[in-house]
Amino acid sequence: MSDPIPDNPYVLNEADITEPPTHWLKRLGYVGPGFILSASIVGSGELIMTTSLGAKAGFVTLWVVLLSCLVKVAVQLEFGKHAIYSGDTAFSAFNKLPGPRLGKANWSIWTFLLLMILKFFQVGGVMGGIVLVMKLALPGVGGSLDSWLWCGVIGLSVSLLVYRGYYAPIEKASIVLIGLFTLTTLAAVFLLSRTPYAVSWADIGGGLTFHLPAAAVAVAIAAFGITGVGGDEIIMYNYWLLEKGYAAKTGPRRDTDEWVHRAKGWIRIMYLDALLAMVGYTVVTAAFFILGAAVLHRQGADPGGTDLIKTLSSMYTETLGPWASGLFLGGAFVVLYSTLLSALAGWSRLFTDVFAQIGLLDFKNGPQRRRIVAWIAWVVPVLWGLLYLKFENPAYMVSLGGIATSAILLIVVYAAIHFRYRLLPHSLKPTRLYDVVFWVSIVSILMVGVYSFVQSLPKSPATPAPATATEKAPAKS
Repeated sequence: MSDPIPDNPYVLNEADITEPPTHWLKRLGYVGPGFILSASIVGSGELIMTTSLGAKAGFVTLWVVLLSCLVKVAVQLEFGKHAIYSGDTAFSAFNKLPGPRLGKANWSIWTFLLLMILKFFQVGGVMGGIVLVMKLALPGVGGSLDSWLWCGVIGLSVSLLVYRGYYAPIEKASIVLIGLFTLTTLAAVFLLSRTPYAVSWADIGGGLTFHLPAAAVAVAIAAFGITGVGGDEIIMYNYWLLEKGYAAKTGPRRDTDEWVHRAKGWIRIMYLDALLAMVGYTVVTAAFFILGAAVLHRQGADPGGTDLIKTLSSMYTETLGPWASGLFLGGAFVVLYSTLLSALAGWSRLFTDVFAQIGLLDFKNGPQRRRIVAWIAWVVPVLWGLLYLKFENPAYMVSLGGIATSAILLIVVYAAIHFRYRLLPHSLKPTRLYDVVFWVSIVSILMVGVYSFVQSLPKSPATPAPATATEKAPAKS
């Protein structure tokens, strides 16, 4: 069991200082922020976007999904370290980045706000997925209810869970919800071997060739942005670490031996939290992708439009039998609802902090912050629902959010480099191995982005080569 969370974890006081545990079992009692991110990741990214990528491209894009999950963690860790030793929120730190300003806010904050417009489509697609689940799961009364009514019921319920702004219930709910659907998905993958959709090692090997078909570029870009920890989720991680009390227990920065010892101890626990979460969502991501590539791609199924959930459910019914349709619908509700819950909890904090950096409020003022968090918790689900009712295509809406997430990730990378080489105290300087992994992460993110962009450019037809004396046939174009 971890110690009580401070009443206002965004304000560092000497009274909250706590020595970090050294035994691995006690350290496990302090993990949790990474699993809130996992609850957000597993819904729109894994259930919708990853299976769509597998369905459209087949196994050849497995490398995109695995790379997306693995390479972003080092950037996430840099954000986490900065939160622990500085006590700054993400946007407070962004507001100190070099570059132009508009009013009181840095360019990075305004850019984030613009990109978040597309993120509204993404989570609106998640809400739409829940609506489709409910219509299929309750074909009687539930199936006859209008979509707008289901949006209202879903939005009201998630707002009620988030508006009070407490951390602990969100953490516990996230861990339980993602665990339930993970077990079901792994069982479905295991049982593929007993069906005509069995996966061979040749299939897996073909997915690790770093080849990207031109037809799959757009969905691959979206999948890279949205699977694993996305840019906005890395930003959210900062707030969950602060609310878990990592920075408060480290205490205000003093640069004494005692403070350095505490900071290193809580940073090690943060590493454990992030790595455990990474293992979990990577396994689930790979499982979803394999189901999509093995079942939907071979069927030629396209999980889009209002048939999204019905199409995805075939991944289970083809491996577990017709009875598994109900199991899938229950699991899909759990995973999509957990995404909606964690997204709203995170967004309510992100937007409140953005408003604070613009100069509209004081984020560190507990009562004032909680009022704005509550207000946002009621308004944002309404916007999600309206967007879904307008477009009614969850897969397309989620893909739009994935592209925005990739763009936000570039801002996050820039900030992480600034944190590492401009702000990190010398006493907390990491090992050379850490720096190598950090730069591998950054270069991989940039390379995938550039490669995807180049692949998306229109290709000019090849110019026929001039025939030689020995050639009898014209060169092929």
